[in-house]
Amino acid sequence: MSKLTNTSSLLTPDLPDLLAALSPDQRARFNRIFNVELVTGELRVPEPMHEWVVGRFGSLDEVENQKIVRVTNIVTWEGAIFNPLRARRPQRFREEQHQHMSDHDDLFADPMRMTTEDVYGRVHGQYCVTTSNIARWDAQCSVLIFKEPDPLAFTRDHLRDYFRTSLKWADAAHRVDPEARFLAWMWNGGSAGGASIPHAHAQMGLGKVTPYAMVEGLRRAAVSYRERYGADYFVDLANAHNDVGLGFKVGVLDAFVALTPARMKDTWILGSALDDTLADAVHDVLRTLIDVGSVRGFDVGVVMPPLYAQPGDAWEGFPVIARILDRGRPDALSSDIGAMDFFGARIIADDPYLTRALFAW
Repeated sequence: MSKLTNTSSLLTPDLPDLLAALSPDQRARFNRIFNVELVTGELRVPEPMHEWVVGRFGSLDEVENQKIVRVTNIVTWEGAIFNPLRARRPQRFREEQHQHMSDHDDLFADPMRMTTEDVYGRVHGQYCVTTSNIARWDAQCSVLIFKEPDPLAFTRDHLRDYFRTSLKWADAAHRVDPEARFLAWMWNGGSAGGASIPHAHAQMGLGKVTPYAMVEGLRRAAVSYRERYGADYFVDLANAHNDVGLGFKVGVLDAFVALTPARMKDTWILGSALDDTLADAVHDVLRTLIDVGSVRGFDVGVVMPPLYAQPGDAWEGFPVIARILDRGRPDALSSDIGAMDFFGARIIADDPYLTRALFAW
């Protein structure tokens, strides 16, 4: 991390000043990946609203003169717009639910009887078992049902077993379908994370012919970056985040809180395999977000080079990438995604420097 950086006191609006203080080499590396704009949005609050605005947002001046930071990754053309005031905007929430989900309502409580099976059978782990995805998103597509139904209750041993079992499933799928070789591993944690069934589970797909679209877009961007600058995009990406105080180590792996996040608290971990080292890192980051950052709905995604290489593959320098996102409160009536996120740039309600401060190890 840059010696200029103290994440306990930085906020995203300070980013332009921090960039100005970097060394020329650091600033050049950052600027070939990111473009940063600081703009001020001005408005006037009528007098009858003053008391409500101060009570809700803390300051009349902060509302009337809002600092907004736009960050664009000019390699991948992902963008995020940060305004920490949005975290304090009015929201409505559902009344708390106290109903206990019975085994009768839980389709995954008895997976051997109540879930479908891949034609090549199930793969059993110590803490999980596979089932064929009844509503598929690829030809080779399965669900990894966790024996622990609570998505917030997991240990290092659980994550290690989930990854090991997933690789065994991929081997089984590849044996019957040799063209299937691009593994994507996804965990929607709770209803806010997108899970349609409350019982904790992950999903796996083994793509054929071409990688999944977003993964291929990222690979092509990294190839173009190497051709243009003679440098590894992912190494530079991690170092650029380090330079502005958003990078950290989790075990031996590089990690950072993303400057162009998909959703709140978007944290990347760069590994070399879907192995125990990555499982431990995912555990440590996700447990911190839950236990310290009060995250209750989340998404975990792991993407990687093809598990089964073929001649002509061009994946040099592409790591195994685990990303973890906060999807907001499960009882929120409004979604955390709106039209601007789909059609413009992602609107992010929290500050990445506050997320970085959670990882104080």
